[in-house]
Amino acid sequence: MGKIKIYSDEDVDIAIAEGLKRRGVKAWSARDAGNLGLTDEEQLQYAFRNKATIFTYDDDFLIVADDWVRKWRKHAGIIYVQRQKLSVGECIRRIELIVDILDAEEMKNHIEFL
Repeated sequence: MGKIKIYSDEDVDIAIAEGLKRRGVKAWSARDAGNLGLTDEEQLQYAFRNKATIFTYDDDFLIVADDWVRKWRKHAGIIYVQRQKLSVGECIRRIELIVDILDAEEMKNHIEFL
């Protein structure tokens, strides 16, 4: 399936998507996509349609994703970190590592915790 693409939800600092782009990662934010105000489920659907792993601070995504998997619905993966647990730079470094190690197929219906 190829390299992981990163789509950050609206709660994430846009500097993370920008930093990933500068490092050659295909990344964009909800703001870039004009998706501010969408529900968590709509954000996850958007990411799936665009074959992108969603990066979020919002633990509600973990609940939605669990529900989807139990109902045999697919998502393109979630990378989650608690808000303010890591700096912007550390989030960028860790996400870049995930993109280098895993591929998009491995991220399907998978949650990675930073």
